[in-house]
Amino acid sequence: MKFRGKVCEHLEAITELRKPESYTCEECIKIGASWVHLRTCQSCGVTLCCDSSPNKHASKHAAQSSHPIIISAEPKERWAWCYEHEILAKYHL
Repeated sequence: MKFRGKVCEHLEAITELRKPESYTCEECIKIGASWVHLRTCQSCGVTLCCDSSPNKHASKHAAQSSHPIIISAEPKERWAWCYEHEILAKYHL
């Protein structure tokens, strides 16, 4: 995977992106909540809502599971975020 800008060992370890299976927050669906934007975990592939969403499921998942990298699941957005190092990196497919 080709990232631009500063990267960490978590980003460098990504060789293939996990894409969202659906454009829904799996946890918000369970509780009947809404979301703003979606993120996909690069460790397990779950798609969850961002920190602008009321429930912040993606960052909660990262903290509870120690899965550090998410990508934006929004169409046409090409960036990854490392929660541990707080690094945003753009990528090319």
